[in-house]
Amino acid sequence: MQIAANAAVAFHYTLTDDDGQVVDSSAGREPLTYLHGQGHIVPGLEKQMEGRRVGDKFDAHVAPEEGYGVHHEELVQEVPREAFQGVADIQPGMQFQGNGPQGVINVTVTRVEDDKVHIDGNHPLAGKTLHFAIEVAEVREATEEELAHGHVHGAGGHHH
Repeated sequence: MQIAANAAVAFHYTLTDDDGQVVDSSAGREPLTYLHGQGHIVPGLEKQMEGRRVGDKFDAHVAPEEGYGVHHEELVQEVPREAFQGVADIQPGMQFQGNGPQGVINVTVTRVEDDKVHIDGNHPLAGKTLHFAIEVAEVREATEEELAHGHVHGAGGHHH
């Protein structure tokens, strides 16, 4: 069976950046499962999964526009330390939830100076080309229940 809309798909992946550094991988873990056509994985990868079959191995290169988005300079800000009430020791790399124009956003602390904290609301992979090495492990029709719930059940999926 080929990957198409409403297929339940499981795949192994290794994601690297432009320098060949591994960012994330399913190696040694269960494959990632998703319902095809539901927007659960980045759009550029979902497009390249279309029509694939079990056992297919391929490389997918995804531009930022079809990955985690372009880097938005306005999401990089400097805020007063007082904005972090109750956090005694703020360190670069810490993540917080903040309120953005479209609702809640996750921000990462990039730098701390005296009474100022520099934050970045971009996804850590925003503006980056994503390089995936993919191996398709399973393709099957999604069940009525999976389609109703919007995700894959069972091994590697969600349990209720």
